[in-house]
Amino acid sequence: VAYLVVFHILFVLFVWTYWKSVFTLPIQPAKKFHMSYADQERYENEERPEVQRQILAEIARKLPVYTRTGTGGIRFCDRCQLIKPDRCHHCSVCAMCVLKMDHHCPWVNNCIGFSNYKFFLLFLAYSLLYCLYIAATVFKYFIKYWTGELTNGRSKFHILFLLFVAIMFFVSLMFLFGYHCWLVSRNRSTLEAFSAPVFQNGPDKNGFNLGFVKNLQQVFGEEKKLWLLPIASSQGDGHFFPMRTLNEAQNPLLTNEEQWEEDGIDEAPQGSGEASSLAIERET
Repeated sequence: VAYLVVFHILFVLFVWTYWKSVFTLPIQPAKKFHMSYADQERYENEERPEVQRQILAEIARKLPVYTRTGTGGIRFCDRCQLIKPDRCHHCSVCAMCVLKMDHHCPWVNNCIGFSNYKFFLLFLAYSLLYCLYIAATVFKYFIKYWTGELTNGRSKFHILFLLFVAIMFFVSLMFLFGYHCWLVSRNRSTLEAFSAPVFQNGPDKNGFNLGFVKNLQQVFGEEKKLWLLPIASSQGDGHFFPMRTLNEAQNPLLTNEEQWEEDGIDEAPQGSGEASSLAIERET
C-alpha cells in the first residue's frame, strides 16, 4: 500500500509539472518595449545611422534596460520591432522574443523562460525521483531473476526492460538537472552560460549573481512552502532583474564615449547626447 501511495504521488507530481511546462506559454515583453507605429515608420525610413541611434536612444531612455549587445549597442530585435528587456532573447522556433529565455526545449515542445522555468526545474526533479523510485523497487525482482526465483519468461523481460529504461533516464536526467541547479545557484540562464551578458563596464558572467539564497528566490520565490509545488512564485515580472553591483545598474545610455572606441564604433556628431556612444545592432 505504501509503495502504491508513493508511486501515485510521484506520478501526479510528474504529470502536473510536465503539463505546466508544456502549456505555460512564454511571456513576451510588455507593450512599452515595442516601437510605436510612428517610431517604427520614422526608424525604417531614416537612412542616417546617427539619427537611427537617436530614435532608439529616445525609446530606451524611458525603459529599465541595462544590458547591451557585444558591441555596446542597444539590444533591438528587428523581427519583433522592440527594445529587448534584460535577459530577453528572440526564439526562432516560437518566432517571438521571450522574457528571460533559457532555451527552447524539445522535451516539452515549448520555450523555457521566465514564465515556466520553475515548472521545468520541478519537472526534471520529479522525473528524476520517479525514475529512481521505479529502479529501486524493481531492483529486488531483478535480483530474483538472476537467482532463478522467477520462472515466468515474460516477467523477466518486463523487469529487465523497466529497470534498464528507469536507470537510463535517471542518469541522463541527473546530469541535466545538476547542470540547471548549477545555473540557478549562479543566477544564469543556459544562453548566459555560453555568452556572458554585457553591461556598461563590459561582459560579466556574474552580473546577475546575488548570492545563493537570493538566486534561489529569484526562481522559486520567498515563500518556501511553494518551492516544491508547480505554482508560479518567481520574483518580478521578467522585465527587470536586480544586478550584482550598482555600477551595472546605471542607465546604459549614460555611457562614456571612449569605452567603446576600441570596438570600432563610429562616434555620432556632436549634440546627439547619450546616443553618440551607441551602436545599433539588430538581433534575431
